[in-house]
Amino acid sequence: MIRDANPNDAKSIVPLILLAMGPLATKFANSDDLQVQTDLFSQFVAAKDNQYSYQNILVEEENGNIAGMIMAYDGIKLQELRKPFLDHIKQKNGFAGEPEDETQTGEYYIDCLAVLPQWQGHSLGSKLIKAMCYKIKEEGHDTVGLLVSRPEAKRLYERLGFKVITEVTLLGVQHQHMQLRLS
Repeated sequence: MIRDANPNDAKSIVPLILLAMGPLATKFANSDDLQVQTDLFSQFVAAKDNQYSYQNILVEEENGNIAGMIMAYDGIKLQELRKPFLDHIKQKNGFAGEPEDETQTGEYYIDCLAVLPQWQGHSLGSKLIKAMCYKIKEEGHDTVGLLVSRPEAKRLYERLGFKVITEVTLLGVQHQHMQLRLS
């Protein structure tokens, strides 16, 4: 069952965010310590009005537990949604970077998508993307974008109709920027 996330889901969502982000989570937290990363993202998933907020997340439940998640927001709001997180990590975690813009006006941006390892291969990622695209289209948007750096993830997005439009570097990691036009 796919549903909107709520603040109480933070504990189950954060491991999925860390899985999706990989080394970027370490950079943002300015720490290899998993607990530091978990605490950081838990705070922001449970809060409103930031890019990692539960307000931007759909979850997939299997047997009463969250098995996957997708996070997306309107690209025009990137700076507004990023500011609370960026201010916090600079002040509290000593983050010194300046992340490049990963999205833009005119695009609804899929920031994170992850499925727990034991549920991978069950089409949950595809279901989450389709559900988010449906929600995005219902809100009146017609373009969905994302960044991808892993070939297996790129193949999934290509199967769903996403096309590479450019190459982007985000905090030193090369990504392909892909988009899907919703018809």
